[in-house]
Amino acid sequence: MTEKKYNVAIAGATGAVGEKMREILFQRNFPVSQVRYMASSRSKGKKLPWGNTQIEIEDLSEADFKGVDIALFSAGGSRSQEHAPRAAAEGAVVIDNSSAFRMEEGVPLVVPEINGREIEKHKGIIANPNCSTIQMVMALKPIYDYAGIRRVVVTTFQSVSGSGISAIKELERQSRNVLEGTTEQCEVFPYPIAFECLPQIPNSDAFGKNGYTSEEMKLLHETRKIIGDDKIAVTMTTVRVPVFLSHCESVNVETEKEITPEKTRELLDSFPGVKVLDDPSKQLYPLARKSAGKDEVFVGRIRKDESIQYGLNMWVVSDNIRKGAALNAIQIAEYMAKKDLI
Repeated sequence: MTEKKYNVAIAGATGAVGEKMREILFQRNFPVSQVRYMASSRSKGKKLPWGNTQIEIEDLSEADFKGVDIALFSAGGSRSQEHAPRAAAEGAVVIDNSSAFRMEEGVPLVVPEINGREIEKHKGIIANPNCSTIQMVMALKPIYDYAGIRRVVVTTFQSVSGSGISAIKELERQSRNVLEGTTEQCEVFPYPIAFECLPQIPNSDAFGKNGYTSEEMKLLHETRKIIGDDKIAVTMTTVRVPVFLSHCESVNVETEKEITPEKTRELLDSFPGVKVLDDPSKQLYPLARKSAGKDEVFVGRIRKDESIQYGLNMWVVSDNIRKGAALNAIQIAEYMAKKDLI
């Protein structure tokens, strides 16, 4: 990291991802000269901590970005579409966590461990991939480089934190209500999430004409863009489960050539940001609760798919708010700082 320091703005500072961005920036000693917090007009004037100081929240719709070097956006797609181009025009490099620009031509979609050099091509906006995509491609890339990938079949088991703080509170409230025998009320999800699995993410999104949700289609399109191969076939089902934090994925991979489970473990364990937890004899495999608060993507249950010639099954788990959102964005910023691209 250079000794140069940067003015950083966090748009969406009051949300679950914004909170984690504030925390990780401070934890990792990112070279911050000045930090600014932005959110909706409802939060204007309130204060949030930065170390031992308190920073007053600005209204994103009123704030200007002159003098801002890096703008970390986690304010939702519509606000990103409205304000991210303005921030970039005023000189900030925007790292956007929404889906607004991910598939836009000319906008890098980046997981630094995989395609960090794409950052160098940015034109003011860099897109952070979807949380479920990030952890999956982290597990796929070493396999792709060694054996190629023809097809991926993935089922996700996604925690409620992916829908924000209000969803976490809804799961807490509904769980108590079920156990106490009182009425369950739904505000975030279309059905009660407590003790239930909902095969619809996002919860407010209509299913597409092909029967898939937008969350499912992200796994196809974003994987191809990040890995850089439009021939990879991906089919997917995304499920919201009553877990507070961390997403789990059952991933089946059909490769171009043979790769053994032993070689897969070796490749994954040496890949930056990935940790293998895979010892069935000791019941060792990744768990959502144990991955919470951790930076790594954890992979286990690695085994041959005996139904096809070249295939693997594996279980992939990661903290969706951390590596799946905030940390990945800050790693992009760290890459730019290290390469003096800001």
